[in-house]
Amino acid sequence: MKSVPVAELLSDDAEHLGLKLIYGKKIIDDKHITHFRIQKPGLALAGYCDHIHSGRVQILGNTEVSYLWTLAPDQRKQAMAGVCQKGVCCFIVTKDLHLPQEVIDTVKVFSIPLFKTDRVSSETIIDLSVYLEDRLAPDTVCHGVFLDVFGIGTLITGRSGIGKSECAVELIKRGHRLVADDAVRFKRIQDYLEGSSSDILRYHMEVRGLGIINIKDMFGVAAIRLRKKLELVIEFTDWNPDISYDRLGLDNVYQEILRHRIPKIVLPISAGRNMAVIVEIAARNHLLKIMGYDSAKQFAEKLTSAISDGDAHNPMADEIEKRMGRWGVE
Repeated sequence: MKSVPVAELLSDDAEHLGLKLIYGKKIIDDKHITHFRIQKPGLALAGYCDHIHSGRVQILGNTEVSYLWTLAPDQRKQAMAGVCQKGVCCFIVTKDLHLPQEVIDTVKVFSIPLFKTDRVSSETIIDLSVYLEDRLAPDTVCHGVFLDVFGIGTLITGRSGIGKSECAVELIKRGHRLVADDAVRFKRIQDYLEGSSSDILRYHMEVRGLGIINIKDMFGVAAIRLRKKLELVIEFTDWNPDISYDRLGLDNVYQEILRHRIPKIVLPISAGRNMAVIVEIAARNHLLKIMGYDSAKQFAEKLTSAISDGDAHNPMADEIEKRMGRWGVE
Protein backbone atom coordinates (compact mmCIF):
# COMPACT_ATOMS: atom_id res chain seq x y z
CA MET A 1 0.00 0.00 0.00
CA LYS A 2 1.33 3.43 -0.91
CA SER A 3 1.69 5.98 1.85
CA VAL A 4 2.59 9.64 2.28
CA PRO A 5 4.72 10.73 5.25
CA VAL A 6 2.86 13.21 7.43
CA ALA A 7 5.94 15.42 7.15
CA GLU A 8 5.05 16.08 3.49
CA LEU A 9 2.12 18.20 4.65
CA LEU A 10 4.73 20.85 5.45
CA SER A 11 6.55 20.52 2.10
CA ASP A 12 6.60 23.17 -0.63
CA ASP A 13 4.11 21.14 -2.70
CA ALA A 14 1.60 21.32 0.17
CA GLU A 15 2.22 24.97 0.99
CA HIS A 16 -1.24 25.91 -0.35
CA LEU A 17 -2.81 23.98 2.54
CA GLY A 18 -1.47 26.58 4.98
CA LEU A 19 -0.67 24.09 7.75
CA LYS A 20 1.37 24.94 10.87
CA LEU A 21 2.79 22.25 13.14
CA ILE A 22 1.70 22.67 16.76
CA TYR A 23 3.14 19.43 18.11
CA GLY A 24 5.12 16.49 16.73
CA LYS A 25 8.35 17.79 15.22
CA LYS A 26 10.34 14.78 16.47
CA ILE A 27 7.76 12.13 15.48
CA ILE A 28 6.35 13.53 12.26
CA ASP A 29 8.63 11.43 10.04
CA ASP A 30 7.36 8.21 11.62
CA LYS A 31 3.69 8.81 10.79
CA HIS A 32 2.18 7.98 7.39
CA ILE A 33 -1.08 8.74 5.58
CA THR A 34 -2.46 5.77 3.62
CA HIS A 35 -5.79 7.09 2.31
CA PHE A 36 -6.81 10.30 0.57
CA ARG A 37 -10.21 10.48 2.25
CA ILE A 38 -10.43 12.73 5.29
CA GLN A 39 -12.34 12.05 8.51
CA LYS A 40 -14.10 14.32 11.00
CA PRO A 41 -14.22 12.37 14.30
CA GLY A 42 -17.29 14.03 15.72
CA LEU A 43 -19.12 10.79 16.53
CA ALA A 44 -15.89 9.19 17.74
CA LEU A 45 -15.42 11.96 20.32
CA ALA A 46 -18.86 11.04 21.64
CA GLY A 47 -17.65 7.49 22.20
CA TYR A 48 -18.30 5.57 18.97
CA CYS A 49 -14.81 4.96 17.56
CA ASP A 50 -15.38 1.79 15.52
CA HIS A 51 -14.93 3.48 12.15
CA ILE A 52 -11.84 5.58 12.86
CA HIS A 53 -9.12 4.70 10.32
CA SER A 54 -5.51 5.06 11.38
CA GLY A 55 -4.28 6.07 7.92
CA ARG A 56 -6.67 9.00 7.44
CA VAL A 57 -6.15 12.61 8.46
CA GLN A 58 -8.53 13.64 11.25
CA ILE A 59 -10.07 17.12 11.06
CA LEU A 60 -11.07 18.94 14.23
CA GLY A 61 -13.41 21.66 13.02
CA ASN A 62 -15.79 24.04 14.73
CA THR A 63 -18.27 21.27 15.60
CA GLU A 64 -15.66 18.99 17.20
CA VAL A 65 -13.84 21.74 19.12
CA SER A 66 -17.11 23.31 20.35
CA TYR A 67 -18.23 19.90 21.62
CA LEU A 68 -14.93 19.35 23.46
CA TRP A 69 -15.32 22.72 25.22
CA THR A 70 -18.70 21.56 26.62
CA LEU A 71 -17.04 18.61 28.38
CA ALA A 72 -15.34 18.54 31.76
CA PRO A 73 -11.52 18.31 31.64
CA ASP A 74 -11.47 14.58 32.45
CA GLN A 75 -14.12 13.91 29.82
CA ARG A 76 -12.07 15.78 27.21
CA LYS A 77 -9.08 13.57 27.90
CA GLN A 78 -11.23 10.47 27.72
CA ALA A 79 -12.89 11.56 24.46
CA MET A 80 -9.56 12.36 22.78
CA ALA A 81 -7.92 9.21 24.14
CA GLY A 82 -10.65 7.07 22.57
CA VAL A 83 -9.75 8.48 19.14
CA CYS A 84 -5.99 8.51 19.67
CA GLN A 85 -5.99 4.84 20.70
CA LYS A 86 -6.94 3.99 17.12
CA GLY A 87 -3.44 5.03 16.07
CA VAL A 88 -4.46 7.98 13.89
CA CYS A 89 -1.70 9.54 11.81
CA CYS A 90 -2.39 13.21 12.64
CA PHE A 91 -4.96 15.85 13.60
CA ILE A 92 -5.62 19.16 11.82
CA VAL A 93 -7.45 21.95 13.64
CA THR A 94 -9.20 24.35 11.25
CA LYS A 95 -10.19 28.03 11.53
CA ASP A 96 -7.26 28.54 13.92
CA LEU A 97 -9.56 27.45 16.74
CA HIS A 98 -8.43 27.64 20.35
CA LEU A 99 -8.03 24.14 21.78
CA PRO A 100 -8.53 22.97 25.35
CA GLN A 101 -5.19 22.14 26.97
CA GLU A 102 -6.39 18.59 27.60
CA VAL A 103 -6.54 17.97 23.83
CA ILE A 104 -2.90 19.01 23.37
CA ASP A 105 -1.83 16.97 26.41
CA THR A 106 -3.57 13.84 25.06
CA VAL A 107 -2.01 13.97 21.59
CA LYS A 108 1.39 14.33 23.28
CA VAL A 109 0.75 11.22 25.37
CA PHE A 110 -0.11 9.21 22.25
CA SER A 111 2.62 10.87 20.11
CA ILE A 112 0.30 12.11 17.36
CA PRO A 113 1.24 15.19 15.28
CA LEU A 114 -1.10 18.17 15.60
CA PHE A 115 -1.50 20.84 12.90
CA LYS A 116 -3.42 24.09 12.68
CA THR A 117 -4.73 26.14 9.77
CA ASP A 118 -6.74 29.34 9.56
CA ARG A 119 -8.80 27.92 6.68
CA VAL A 120 -12.32 26.53 7.16
CA SER A 121 -12.89 22.78 7.31
CA SER A 122 -14.61 22.45 3.92
CA GLU A 123 -11.76 24.12 2.03
CA THR A 124 -9.13 22.17 3.93
CA ILE A 125 -10.84 18.84 3.27
CA ILE A 126 -11.24 19.50 -0.46
CA ASP A 127 -7.69 20.70 -1.06
CA LEU A 128 -6.13 18.05 1.16
CA SER A 129 -8.14 15.26 -0.52
CA VAL A 130 -7.02 16.40 -3.97
CA TYR A 131 -3.39 16.60 -2.87
CA LEU A 132 -3.42 13.17 -1.20
CA GLU A 133 -5.32 11.54 -4.06
CA ASP A 134 -2.58 12.60 -6.45
CA ARG A 135 0.18 11.42 -4.12
CA LEU A 136 -1.48 8.10 -3.25
CA ALA A 137 -2.79 7.17 -6.70
CA PRO A 138 -1.61 3.76 -8.02
CA ASP A 139 0.86 4.31 -10.84
CA THR A 140 2.87 2.47 -13.47
CA VAL A 141 5.32 3.29 -16.26
CA CYS A 142 4.67 2.36 -19.91
CA HIS A 143 7.14 2.50 -22.79
CA GLY A 144 5.90 4.67 -25.65
CA VAL A 145 5.07 8.21 -26.72
CA PHE A 146 2.07 9.95 -25.16
CA LEU A 147 0.44 12.82 -27.09
CA ASP A 148 -2.65 14.96 -27.13
CA VAL A 149 -4.08 14.41 -30.63
CA PHE A 150 -7.27 16.42 -31.29
CA GLY A 151 -7.90 16.38 -27.52
CA ILE A 152 -7.59 12.59 -27.32
CA GLY A 153 -4.84 11.30 -25.01
CA THR A 154 -3.08 8.88 -27.35
CA LEU A 155 -0.32 6.46 -26.31
CA ILE A 156 1.79 5.16 -29.23
CA THR A 157 3.56 1.90 -28.39
CA GLY A 158 5.67 -0.60 -30.29
CA ARG A 159 9.13 -2.14 -30.37
CA SER A 160 12.18 0.06 -30.03
CA GLY A 161 13.16 1.67 -33.34
CA ILE A 162 9.85 1.08 -35.12
CA GLY A 163 9.26 4.82 -35.65
CA LYS A 164 7.21 6.04 -32.69
CA SER A 165 9.29 9.15 -32.07
CA GLU A 166 9.46 10.08 -35.77
CA CYS A 167 5.67 9.83 -35.99
CA ALA A 168 5.35 11.91 -32.82
CA VAL A 169 7.58 14.66 -34.23
CA GLU A 170 5.43 14.81 -37.37
CA LEU A 171 2.30 15.04 -35.22
CA ILE A 172 3.83 17.86 -33.18
CA LYS A 173 4.66 19.69 -36.42
CA ARG A 174 0.97 19.36 -37.31
CA GLY A 175 -0.04 21.17 -34.12
CA HIS A 176 -0.55 18.31 -31.67
CA ARG A 177 1.04 18.26 -28.22
CA LEU A 178 3.62 16.07 -26.52
CA VAL A 179 2.96 14.84 -22.98
CA ALA A 180 5.77 12.31 -22.48
CA ASP A 181 8.30 10.28 -24.44
CA ASP A 182 9.87 6.89 -23.73
CA ALA A 183 8.83 6.38 -20.08
CA VAL A 184 5.23 7.51 -19.59
CA ARG A 185 3.98 7.53 -16.01
CA PHE A 186 0.29 6.73 -15.56
CA LYS A 187 -1.72 7.30 -12.40
CA ARG A 188 -5.17 5.91 -11.68
CA ILE A 189 -7.24 8.93 -10.67
CA GLN A 190 -10.72 7.71 -9.66
CA ASP A 191 -12.18 6.29 -12.89
CA TYR A 192 -9.51 7.30 -15.41
CA LEU A 193 -5.76 7.16 -16.07
CA GLU A 194 -3.66 10.30 -16.19
CA GLY A 195 -0.32 10.27 -17.98
CA SER A 196 2.67 12.52 -17.41
CA SER A 197 6.44 12.60 -17.80
CA SER A 198 9.18 12.33 -15.20
CA ASP A 199 10.93 15.55 -14.19
CA ILE A 200 14.14 14.53 -15.98
CA LEU A 201 12.52 13.57 -19.31
CA ARG A 202 9.89 16.34 -19.40
CA TYR A 203 9.74 18.22 -22.75
CA HIS A 204 12.42 15.93 -24.25
CA MET A 205 12.33 13.31 -27.00
CA GLU A 206 14.87 10.91 -28.42
CA VAL A 207 15.08 10.75 -32.21
CA ARG A 208 17.47 8.13 -33.55
CA GLY A 209 20.28 9.75 -35.46
CA LEU A 210 19.64 13.16 -33.85
CA GLY A 211 19.72 12.30 -30.18
CA ILE A 212 17.78 14.18 -27.50
CA ILE A 213 15.72 17.19 -28.57
CA ASN A 214 13.77 19.66 -26.46
CA ILE A 215 10.25 20.00 -27.88
CA LYS A 216 9.39 23.04 -25.73
CA ASP A 217 12.42 25.01 -26.95
CA MET A 218 12.07 23.86 -30.55
CA PHE A 219 8.29 24.23 -31.07
CA GLY A 220 7.19 26.46 -28.18
CA VAL A 221 5.05 25.95 -25.09
CA ALA A 222 1.96 25.28 -27.22
CA ALA A 223 3.55 21.99 -28.32
CA ILE A 224 3.64 20.40 -24.86
CA ARG A 225 1.27 19.35 -22.08
CA LEU A 226 2.21 18.40 -18.53
CA ARG A 227 -0.48 15.75 -18.15
CA LYS A 228 -3.39 14.24 -20.04
CA LYS A 229 -6.11 11.62 -19.62
CA LEU A 230 -5.36 8.37 -21.48
CA GLU A 231 -8.14 7.48 -23.93
CA LEU A 232 -6.55 5.52 -26.79
CA VAL A 233 -3.60 3.14 -27.29
CA ILE A 234 -2.12 2.72 -30.78
CA GLU A 235 0.39 -0.09 -31.21
CA PHE A 236 2.83 0.04 -34.12
CA THR A 237 3.74 -3.43 -35.34
CA ASP A 238 5.83 -4.75 -38.24
CA TRP A 239 3.80 -5.71 -41.30
CA ASN A 240 3.32 -9.46 -41.58
CA PRO A 241 1.60 -10.72 -44.75
CA ASP A 242 0.56 -13.91 -42.94
CA ILE A 243 -1.48 -12.01 -40.37
CA SER A 244 -5.08 -10.95 -41.04
CA TYR A 245 -5.46 -7.36 -39.87
CA ASP A 246 -8.78 -5.69 -39.08
CA ARG A 247 -10.20 -4.33 -42.34
CA LEU A 248 -13.48 -2.82 -41.16
CA GLY A 249 -12.75 -1.60 -37.62
CA LEU A 250 -15.41 -3.83 -36.06
CA ASP A 251 -12.99 -5.63 -33.73
CA ASN A 252 -12.97 -4.14 -30.24
CA VAL A 253 -9.50 -4.58 -28.76
CA TYR A 254 -8.47 -3.27 -25.34
CA GLN A 255 -5.28 -2.95 -23.31
CA GLU A 256 -5.51 -3.19 -19.54
CA ILE A 257 -3.45 -0.68 -17.57
CA LEU A 258 -3.91 -0.40 -13.80
CA ARG A 259 -7.18 -2.37 -14.09
CA HIS A 260 -8.56 0.04 -16.69
CA ARG A 261 -9.47 -1.24 -20.17
CA ILE A 262 -8.28 1.27 -22.77
CA PRO A 263 -9.39 0.99 -26.45
CA LYS A 264 -6.48 -0.22 -28.56
CA ILE A 265 -5.71 -0.10 -32.30
CA VAL A 266 -2.97 -2.19 -33.92
CA LEU A 267 -1.40 -0.44 -36.92
CA PRO A 268 0.98 -2.44 -39.16
CA ILE A 269 4.01 -0.51 -40.41
CA SER A 270 4.96 -0.79 -44.07
CA ALA A 271 6.83 1.32 -46.60
CA GLY A 272 4.86 4.30 -47.85
CA ARG A 273 2.34 4.50 -45.02
CA ASN A 274 2.04 7.98 -43.50
CA MET A 275 1.64 6.94 -39.87
CA ALA A 276 1.09 10.48 -38.58
CA VAL A 277 -1.95 10.89 -40.81
CA ILE A 278 -3.28 7.47 -39.80
CA VAL A 279 -2.88 8.32 -36.10
CA GLU A 280 -4.81 11.55 -36.71
CA ILE A 281 -7.59 9.59 -38.43
CA ALA A 282 -7.66 7.11 -35.54
CA ALA A 283 -8.04 9.97 -33.04
CA ARG A 284 -10.80 11.62 -35.09
CA ASN A 285 -12.61 8.29 -35.40
CA HIS A 286 -12.34 7.77 -31.63
CA LEU A 287 -13.87 11.21 -31.12
CA LEU A 288 -16.80 10.19 -33.32
CA LYS A 289 -17.29 7.01 -31.29
CA ILE A 290 -17.34 9.03 -28.07
CA MET A 291 -20.08 11.16 -29.64
CA GLY A 292 -22.06 8.02 -30.51
CA TYR A 293 -21.20 7.63 -34.19
CA ASP A 294 -19.43 4.41 -35.25
CA SER A 295 -18.73 4.55 -38.98
CA ALA A 296 -17.67 0.89 -39.19
CA LYS A 297 -20.90 -0.33 -37.61
CA GLN A 298 -23.01 1.92 -39.82
CA PHE A 299 -21.18 0.69 -42.91
CA ALA A 300 -21.71 -2.94 -41.91
CA GLU A 301 -25.40 -2.26 -41.30
CA LYS A 302 -25.76 -0.72 -44.75
CA LEU A 303 -24.09 -3.71 -46.36
CA THR A 304 -26.28 -6.14 -44.43
CA SER A 305 -29.39 -4.18 -45.41
CA ALA A 306 -28.34 -4.09 -49.07
CA ILE A 307 -27.83 -7.85 -49.16
CA SER A 308 -31.11 -8.58 -47.37
CA ASP A 309 -32.98 -6.49 -49.97
CA GLY A 310 -31.85 -8.87 -52.73
CA ASP A 311 -31.41 -8.22 -56.45
CA ALA A 312 -34.81 -6.61 -56.81
CA HIS A 313 -33.77 -3.61 -54.76
CA ASN A 314 -30.02 -3.69 -55.15
CA PRO A 315 -28.48 -5.10 -58.35
CA MET A 316 -25.02 -4.84 -56.74
CA ALA A 317 -25.92 -7.09 -53.79
CA ASP A 318 -23.92 -10.07 -55.07
CA GLU A 319 -20.81 -7.98 -55.52
CA ILE A 320 -21.23 -6.43 -52.07
CA GLU A 321 -21.65 -9.88 -50.54
CA LYS A 322 -18.43 -11.05 -52.20
CA ARG A 323 -16.56 -8.04 -50.82
CA MET A 324 -17.98 -8.63 -47.34
CA GLY A 325 -16.71 -12.18 -47.56
CA ARG A 326 -13.24 -10.93 -48.35
CA TRP A 327 -13.46 -8.45 -45.45
CA GLY A 328 -14.51 -11.16 -43.02
CA VAL A 329 -18.05 -9.91 -42.39
CA GLU A 330 -20.60 -12.63 -41.71
